[in-house]
Amino acid sequence: MHRLARIYTALGRPAEALSVYARIQPPASAKDKAPAESMLHHVTQAEQTLKQVNGGGSMVLYSLDQAVRGLGAAMTQPRAWLLMRIEAYLKMGNVNALGDAQNIAMSLLRENSQDPDALFLRGRLFYLQGDADQAIKHFKRVLSLDPDSTQAVKYLRMVQKLLRIKDEGNTAFKARRYREAIAKYTAGLEVDPTNKDINSKILQNRAQARYNINEYDKAIEDCTKALELDPTYVKAKRVRAKTYGTKGDWEKAVNELKAIGESHPGEKGLQEELRNAEWELKKSQRKDYYKILGVEKTATEQEIKKAYRKLAIQHHPDKNRDGDQSDELFKEIGEAYEILSDPQKRASYDNGDDLMDPNDMFTQGFGMGGMGGMGGMGGMGGQNIHIDPNIIFNMMNGGTGGFAHATSNPFEGRHHGGW
Repeated sequence: MHRLARIYTALGRPAEALSVYARIQPPASAKDKAPAESMLHHVTQAEQTLKQVNGGGSMVLYSLDQAVRGLGAAMTQPRAWLLMRIEAYLKMGNVNALGDAQNIAMSLLRENSQDPDALFLRGRLFYLQGDADQAIKHFKRVLSLDPDSTQAVKYLRMVQKLLRIKDEGNTAFKARRYREAIAKYTAGLEVDPTNKDINSKILQNRAQARYNINEYDKAIEDCTKALELDPTYVKAKRVRAKTYGTKGDWEKAVNELKAIGESHPGEKGLQEELRNAEWELKKSQRKDYYKILGVEKTATEQEIKKAYRKLAIQHHPDKNRDGDQSDELFKEIGEAYEILSDPQKRASYDNGDDLMDPNDMFTQGFGMGGMGGMGGMGGMGGQNIHIDPNIIFNMMNGGTGGFAHATSNPFEGRHHGGW
C-alpha cells in the first residue's frame, strides 16, 4: 500500500495517494504522506486561484510548477494540470502567454483531436486573439461533442453578439451615421470588458467616428484607452496623431509619429505623414493671422473684412494709450488683413510658401508646384535646375527678377510676389 501511494503521487494523483495512506495500519508517518500532501496543496491552490475573477495567472503557474516537482522521473503532467496551465495563460493574456497556451492546446489535440476541453480553451484563445470566426467554429465543434457544455454556449452567444454589434457599428460608420456608430461601438464595449484585443479595436473604431464629427478630445481619449489595452496597436497611435494634428497640436502629432517610426520603421505611409506633420508644425510656429483676426481658416472674404474692421476700430492707437503694446497689436491686425484679404497672398500663406528654403527649392527643381507667384515654373517637369545661391540672395534683397523685395523676416513688413 505504501508503494501504491507513492506511485499515485508520482503519477500526479495526490488525492488517491492520500486515500491509500489513510487505510494503512498502523497509520503512515507524516514524512511518508508529505509529498502527496504538498502536491495536493499546490494543485488545490491553483484550482482556487483560477476561480478568481481578476489576475492570478502567474500564481497558478507557480503552484503547478511546485506540484510538478513531485512527479516521477520522465512523467508528463496530467491532462487536468495542462488544462489549468492554458487557463492561467489565458488569464495573463499577453502575446507570449497566449503563444504558450496555443502550444499546450495543440499538444493535447494531437493526442486527442476530439478533446472538448482542449477545443473549448483553444476557441477562447482565438477569441482573445481577435479571430472571432475561428472561435465560433471551435465553440460549435465543442457543442457537437458535448451538447451540455454551458461554457461553450455562453461563449458562443457572447462572440456572436459582439460580432453583430461590431458589424452594425461598421455599417453605420460606412454610411456616415457616426452618432449611430458610436452608440453601437459603446454597446460592444459592454459585452465583454475582459477582452483586450477586441475592445482595443472597438475603441479605435469609436475614436475614428468621433474624429469625423469633430469630437477630437474624446477621440484622443478612446485611442489612449485602446493603447492601454494594447500598447502595440499602431492604428490607434496613427489615429491619435492625426487627431492631435487636426486639433492644431502638431508637436504632439510629430512626436507620436516619430515614436511609431522608431518601433515600426517599415510602416506604410508613415514617413509621408511625418513630413506633413513636421511641415504643419513649422507653419504653426509662425504668426497665426487667422487667430489674430479671430476667424476660422475657412473664413470668407467678407468675414475677414468684417473681423478686421471691428478689431481695427477697437485697437486703433487713437483709442488706446497703452504705448508700444497697443501699436504692435494694431500693426499685427493690419498685417493679418493684408495677407488674408489678398487671395494670392492668402494661398501662399496657407501653403507655407514663406517657410520654404529658397536654396532647397532651386536645387531640387520646380516639379513640386505650390510656389505662389512662381507656380508657373512647375511646368518644367521637376528638372534639377541649379542656380547660384548668390543670384537668389540678390533677387530676394531688392534685385530684379521674380521675387521682388522681401525682408529677412517674412512676417515683418510687406509681402510681394509669390511669397
